[in-house]
Amino acid sequence: MTRIDPGSLRSRPLDARPGGLPASLFVHGGRAPTQLSALVFLPTGMQARDALQLEDLPGLLADRRPLWIRLQGMADPALIRAVLGRLGVPPAFHAPLLEVPQRPRVDSLGDVVLAILHRLSCSETTERLVGEQVGLLLLPNLLISIEEVPKPRSFPELTQWLASLDPPPTREDLDDILHFLIDEVLDDLFPLLEKLADRLEALEEEALRHPTPRLLNRAYDVRGSLRDIRGQVWPLRHQIMVLLRQTQRLLGPEALHGFQDMEQRVGLIFEGCELLRRQCDSVTDAYMASISNRMNQVMKTLAIVSSIFAPLTFIAGIYGMNFVAMPELKWAYGYALVLVAMASVALLQSYWLWRRGWFQDWTALRR
Repeated sequence: MTRIDPGSLRSRPLDARPGGLPASLFVHGGRAPTQLSALVFLPTGMQARDALQLEDLPGLLADRRPLWIRLQGMADPALIRAVLGRLGVPPAFHAPLLEVPQRPRVDSLGDVVLAILHRLSCSETTERLVGEQVGLLLLPNLLISIEEVPKPRSFPELTQWLASLDPPPTREDLDDILHFLIDEVLDDLFPLLEKLADRLEALEEEALRHPTPRLLNRAYDVRGSLRDIRGQVWPLRHQIMVLLRQTQRLLGPEALHGFQDMEQRVGLIFEGCELLRRQCDSVTDAYMASISNRMNQVMKTLAIVSSIFAPLTFIAGIYGMNFVAMPELKWAYGYALVLVAMASVALLQSYWLWRRGWFQDWTALRR
């Protein structure tokens, strides 16, 4: 049994977390209001029905037309449960669709196919992930989608494409729409990975130019985001393989082929996450190398100063001894001669160190 962890993409066992189950989850800003709409696939074309009420569902179901029921926002769980009950969804599928967040999954039971995904996006700093759960359910002659955070339009690009089809989709095409929906959620991860890759490139360059501990923390945040993405997509690969072996009757040949492509896409996303995680190690290595170079530069500077002042200290120490029989003490120009000798030694030694390249700063910015 797992306990839902609010605001996180991962759930943990109950024994790993103290306390009892909360009565309700607090969401900053409140949950989005629940909106009900539908797409009806008629022989003459697709018809959109917005701002539906619970009482409108029996009339839609009575026409026996292929339907795509769309629920957006989860502020009213009672309404969602009532809608699922009116649509004939088995009670076993209510909890996975209503409890947020859930682990990603693709499963089937009887004539029902369930898919739980997370629409991931970057925050303003591109180092924190924002997860929005999307639940998809395929039944005979019916497709249901539940989005945690409503958009101005639900899946606008796919909806526009469906409206342009001639002839319009039929009940045999609902399985294709299901895998198109999953594809759209997964395809959003590729631009996300590209943003993280650009962020890592900038962090690596900054690590070489201006290494700071804060930069290393940013690299660790990106690594955590990549770990979350990998944790979201990797379980889907095995579950899709199991779904393909089950020969689900609701999935036609084209949908099965689409799920096979989806399995490969999940593998590509996972490999991309692994490559970017290695790039995080490159940022850490660049940071450590840059810090080491700067420390070597500091030690070299101290060595230069010590080597220049060592002979001067030696000369000053000799003439600072309190012996009576020191003939140089009676020279009229002894003080000036000693200063000239000390300056000459310092200049000659500085010139020798410069010729050997000791004054070159290897940590300076390079174009």
